[in-house]
Amino acid sequence: MIARIWHGWTSPGNADAYQQLLQTKILPGIHRVAGYKGAHLLRRAHQDRIEFVTITFFESLDAVRAFAGSDYELAVILPEAHKLLSRFDERSVHYEVLDRSI
Repeated sequence: MIARIWHGWTSPGNADAYQQLLQTKILPGIHRVAGYKGAHLLRRAHQDRIEFVTITFFESLDAVRAFAGSDYELAVILPEAHKLLSRFDERSVHYEVLDRSI
C-alpha cells in the first residue's frame, strides 16, 4: 500500500470552506479511482494560517498514477480549492505503508 502525503495552507477565514470542500467533493471524488483505499485529513491552526495535511492511501503506485497521472508526484488541485489555498505543496510525497493498524 502507498500513502500519498500533501500539505496545503489557508487563511483562517477560508479554512472551514476548504475543509468542507475536501470532505464533500475532493475526497469523495477520489473513490472513483480503482485502488483508492481511503484517507486521513489533518488540520492544525497557526497564528495566521491553517494547515491541512491529506494522507491518501492507494493499493499501488499504478493506482496513484490512475489518480494523479504519469507525473504522479505533481499535486492535484481543483480550481475551487486553489482559490481557497494561500499556498500548497507543488508535489506530493509517497511512502510504502508498512503498518496500518489504526
